Amino acid sequence: MTLGTLHHVELRTADLDTAAWAWGWLLGELGYEPFQGWEHGRSWRLGPLYVVLESAPLDGDHDRRRPGLSHLAFHAGAADTVERLWAEAPDHGWARLYEDRHPFAGGPEHHAAFLEDAERFKVELVAS
Repeated sequence: MTLGTLHHVELRTADLDTAAWAWGWLLGELGYEPFQGWEHGRSWRLGPLYVVLESAPLDGDHDRRRPGLSHLAFHAGAADTVERLWAEAPDHGWARLYEDRHPFAGGPEHHAAFLEDAERFKVELVAS
């Protein structure tokens, strides 16, 4: 294990079923496997890192534009894989962001797809 690498990421959601459907598809496409499941949560694992979705104990809306976490960025493989995920994402609960600048919304040398789920959690899928 490398000192400083992430152990896990935990996201709180208002609608666990909807979030698990969208995130389960995306994480599965990125190589994550279902890891744990309980009444108020689900997780997926890739190597030593796991991503958790858990029902939020308090009401309120997430807004990535407010102070706090902006987004998660994932290595997503070759550019053609990023493009396939971009094309398929809306059928799996994800909205496309920055369509007018895709796939270079992150800059002219940065091929990536930006997506947002129903609760406005943003992900960046970065081509290798």
